[in-house]
Amino acid sequence: MQSKAATVDAYLAEIPEERQKAMAKLRSVIKKNLPKGFKETMGYGMMGWSVPHSIYPAGYHCNPKDPLPFMGLASQKNSINLYHMGIYANPKLLKWFQDAHAKASPKKLDMGKSCIRYKKPEDIPFDLIGELASKITVEDWINMYESGFKDHRKRK
Repeated sequence: MQSKAATVDAYLAEIPEERQKAMAKLRSVIKKNLPKGFKETMGYGMMGWSVPHSIYPAGYHCNPKDPLPFMGLASQKNSINLYHMGIYANPKLLKWFQDAHAKASPKKLDMGKSCIRYKKPEDIPFDLIGELASKITVEDWINMYESGFKDHRKRK
């Protein structure tokens, strides 16, 4: 479910009332912990944080007009989804997150490559998400992106 909202505030206003508090809290936790340089934006029909063109002029290789995406947060039909490209790009970070999540939440971790899904707002380990948000700087993300994703595309 992609939103057509132009701003994060408009996006938050249109999601179901029972998820608004959790989404607002996630936004706050992420913004508080995310290293300096990432910019909050709307993209891909959800709210997110990216590396702006002022820091990384090349933009995203799939569409260089877009800033380099890093994290996304969406209210989908059946869950609140957090997308974190760092856990996709860095196996050590993924392992840390999986282990830390097992300690922080009694619920089984429901995730894809970069997508972490929570069916119930009360299942979200907010402190852990804040810690995850703090783990990668803009510089770290650009280096991971250039050595993994961008260069890999050129080899094909």
